[in-house]
Amino acid sequence: MEVSAAAALGAGIAAGIAACGAGIGIGLVSGRTVEGISRQPEARGILQVTMFIAVGLIEALPIIAVVIAFMLLGNI
Repeated sequence: MEVSAAAALGAGIAAGIAACGAGIGIGLVSGRTVEGISRQPEARGILQVTMFIAVGLIEALPIIAVVIAFMLLGNI
């Protein structure tokens, strides 16, 4: 296997796994937030703010993975 082919394969796998992990994480955070809101409706605002911060941090992982993937390919 050529080095550029291995880099392309590694970049694709890294971006895919990062996207799957982020999807699972966001699903868990959102589900727990809905569960918390249903148990304690008066804490809705605080829970939503915390959820949006967590989702933003979780979304940073696939963005970083894509940047690293592009760096592996030499496109940056």
